[in-house]
Amino acid sequence: MADEIDQCKQKKPNQFVEIAEKLIHGGLLSQVQAARDIRRLVRSCSSSASAARSRTKFVAAGVIQPLISMLAYSNLDAREAALIALLNLAVRNERNKVKMVASGVIPPLLKLLQSRNSKLPELATAAILTLSAAAPNKLIIAASGAAPLLVQILSCGSIQGQVDAVTALYNLTTCTENSSPILDAIAVPPLISLLKECKKYSKFAGKATALLEILSNSEEGRIAITNSSGGILTLVETVEDGSLVSTEHAVGALLSLCRSCRSKYRELILQEGAIPGLLRLTVDGTVKAQEGARMLLDLLRDSPRERRIASSVLERIAYDIALRVDGPDKAAETAKKLLQDMVHTSMDASVNCIQLRAAPSIPSEMPSL
Repeated sequence: MADEIDQCKQKKPNQFVEIAEKLIHGGLLSQVQAARDIRRLVRSCSSSASAARSRTKFVAAGVIQPLISMLAYSNLDAREAALIALLNLAVRNERNKVKMVASGVIPPLLKLLQSRNSKLPELATAAILTLSAAAPNKLIIAASGAAPLLVQILSCGSIQGQVDAVTALYNLTTCTENSSPILDAIAVPPLISLLKECKKYSKFAGKATALLEILSNSEEGRIAITNSSGGILTLVETVEDGSLVSTEHAVGALLSLCRSCRSKYRELILQEGAIPGLLRLTVDGTVKAQEGARMLLDLLRDSPRERRIASSVLERIAYDIALRVDGPDKAAETAKKLLQDMVHTSMDASVNCIQLRAAPSIPSEMPSL
């Protein structure tokens, strides 16, 4: 039973102050050990409540400023220990996050993002991600020039670093007070590459497509999406297989492309087989996705290479979608409504794609529509 007692409750009341004193007045080895003790003692707590109390007591004892100072040391162990300690103090504590940024933690973190050491940029990215989750910090971090460095992590960082960089950039784009764009078109290729590899219905895909939708609003971003290997195809695949969030952003990006220059982007989108996924979204997407899908379908139907899809094929597609959405009892009625929204023309490639998707679920006897 003694082993199960929360170790946090066994800490001496002055232990937090003792560790802070080592950080402030101790030599290098004492400081490194003190920073490691912070991580150890916070992680040793068996409940989130006791861990939160430990974080608060450490910060009250004055550990933040000396830990920030250690980030600039030439000693690798000191920088790593301080960074990990700061991360442990910031997690699940909004007040600590705000205090760290107010105390000047961002400039040394930006330098660590550029470190040649393989571990420090990953830890610094995780720290910026954690700090950017606090609303008061977003504008400060966005204005610090962190975004271009995070984009570099997207291109050459570790897998964990890339994932954290996407989420950190997403956090910064949600800052309503920031009027200047923080993303450059150079972010498009790594975002497309990451979106290709991840599960399209994951939360990560939702954040990646949100960034791509933002980038699609500039001409440079649109060109980068088009020039990236599989850029438009990846967005089309996300429309087909993504979550409610990722499909909404993916169709938004495609719509932005087509709106900017229909003659340039319409054929590029059609040839990737976008019609099936867009048709599905008109039925079971979010309100925004449904609206975007309908608008995009309207833009796509005017293609000079379009051909009429046979009425019987459309009926089968509509019924298949309706069957999966509303079940056999309401399928016929839903299919009739769906047909009103369907695009009546498409390229041969789109027809083949639709037929392949619809065939496995088409019943042998379909009610008359």
